[in-house]
Amino acid sequence: MLRIATANVNGIRAAHRRGFGDWLAGRDADVVALQEVRAQADKLPEGAFGHLHVALDTGTLPGRNGVAVLTRTPPAAVRTWSGTALVGGPPEATGLPGAGELAAVPAPDRIPLARGLGPFAAQGRYLEVDLAEAPLTIACLYLPKGGLPAEMQRPERMREAPDGGARYLRKMAFMAAFSRYLTRTRRAAAAAGREYLLMGDLNIAHTRQDLAAWRRNQGSDGFLPEEREWFGQQLSPRTLVDVVRHLHPDLDGPYSWWSWLGQAFAKDAGWRLDYHLATPRLARTAVRAEVDREFRGQRLSDHAPVVVDYDWG
Repeated sequence: MLRIATANVNGIRAAHRRGFGDWLAGRDADVVALQEVRAQADKLPEGAFGHLHVALDTGTLPGRNGVAVLTRTPPAAVRTWSGTALVGGPPEATGLPGAGELAAVPAPDRIPLARGLGPFAAQGRYLEVDLAEAPLTIACLYLPKGGLPAEMQRPERMREAPDGGARYLRKMAFMAAFSRYLTRTRRAAAAAGREYLLMGDLNIAHTRQDLAAWRRNQGSDGFLPEEREWFGQQLSPRTLVDVVRHLHPDLDGPYSWWSWLGQAFAKDAGWRLDYHLATPRLARTAVRAEVDREFRGQRLSDHAPVVVDYDWG
């Protein structure tokens, strides 16, 4: 059995103050994918990744983005878009304390970047590892949040200043390029005899089941028709399967993001933005999926971890 989790921590330091370290130790996952680590190596909290080995791409934007994959044993290979990664083991395995255990190493990307991904390569948005103990490639993605196209922007209804559609265009460019990359890396995993699992914060609610207030959000970024169409194009019975939806086909949610404002969390008025997308053979082994809404009465982030048990190996 493999227990695999994904969590947008919205800042590893803030998450630790809310109990992330205890959650990590108690959940006993074999693999954990993290997004929005939001800390350079010298700013990581003591024991940031607990008892697990880590591969981390912080990106070059201080306080933003950053992705990591945590594993029980050192991964067989690490690949990032930037070509380097920070890797390390737990203090008890290395004899080094806290963040001092991390070392920068080359992480050559064996699959050429798809056209259009270059501007995002140093932002700390994607990382993948090959597990040493199972024929499985784990990929972690933090997809840009985006915004509204220029013609839909109404200043009186926006919390952020209008940007002429710049954030929207950036997200659409990323999705088009990532779709090409996803096909390449998934096929590369298959050619190497590995299953492939993409996890992360995709910043899109795919269907009406994935958004509590879908009627009033039909004109909101993250639920635009073109975003949802793109998401659907990544899925098929032969390529990638939405594992949580496969296990819960008739359930609204389970949601994984709630605004900090108002009563959104208390009323479960959330969005499902965090996913496990698996190759079909791996998806068929999923036996349980849960969203850890809170830990000991405390929210770890505005997102919640999505945990899936795979009867694998």
